[in-house]
Amino acid sequence: MNKLPLEKRVHILTMLVEGVSMRSISRVADVSINTVTKLLIEAGQAAEAFHDRTVNGLQTSQLQCDEIWSYCYAKQGNVKKMKAENADAGDVWTFTALDRDSKMIVSWFAGNRSNNSAEAFLGDAAGRIVTPVQVTTDGFKGYEMAMQKTFGNQVDNSYGQIKKVYAATSDKGPARRYSPGVCVSADREARFGNPDEKMISTSHVERMNLNMRMGMRRFTRLTNAFSKKLDNHLHALALYFFHYNFCRQHKSLRTSPAQAAGVTDELLTMEHLCAIMDAANPPKPRGPYKKAAA
Repeated sequence: MNKLPLEKRVHILTMLVEGVSMRSISRVADVSINTVTKLLIEAGQAAEAFHDRTVNGLQTSQLQCDEIWSYCYAKQGNVKKMKAENADAGDVWTFTALDRDSKMIVSWFAGNRSNNSAEAFLGDAAGRIVTPVQVTTDGFKGYEMAMQKTFGNQVDNSYGQIKKVYAATSDKGPARRYSPGVCVSADREARFGNPDEKMISTSHVERMNLNMRMGMRRFTRLTNAFSKKLDNHLHALALYFFHYNFCRQHKSLRTSPAQAAGVTDELLTMEHLCAIMDAANPPKPRGPYKKAAA
């Protein structure tokens, strides 16, 4: 079976997590766009399986959760205008749970912005943490009931919400349209347990949103680099979080988030991911199977 050299595969995967579009990668690496897509799929599947096996038994004391908007194929407002139906089309919200101390992404979930999505996301995050934890979210109502069903099962856990109110900027014209709103107030509320009010914050996970928009081209606003298939969107997320958690040194920590969280004792590389991919998808024989001689 034909396979790209290891060096080129590492080069392509590295560009995928550094904000380069898939078609740009195909031109720079001189490979077919289908080759880039196939590598993304294999890497995403391997990265997600590795995360599920490895990121467990965490001793997290402060967990911040947030959601970031993107879309697949078409924005939600344009779905009804589409000539051909596409079940994946519309807004996609990516929920992320970040360990405040180690900066590790404990869990993520991509779907609609609903109570069911919030419950699935928080349930996965809660299953990976073994210590009492204080959880902080924004004011999204879907978190409230889901939090009781997941983290609320343990008496020592606590939960607080920070509710921010935004106002339009004073800019006029195009600057007003594309400028972010101004935060005019931020109220902290204890929802259950005894959370430390000073720690009711989503600043770190909100900063992670910027990392995602910079590191995945399909999250860049106002471009045609959006996801066309939901499956590829999910693979890109899994690949990015593998690189962020295990391969990238955090500047303030001087280690990877996985090392800081005690999940691994070494800094992984894309070569490690390629080895995982090869183990999961061994080359197929090119001829008829022959039984080994006794």
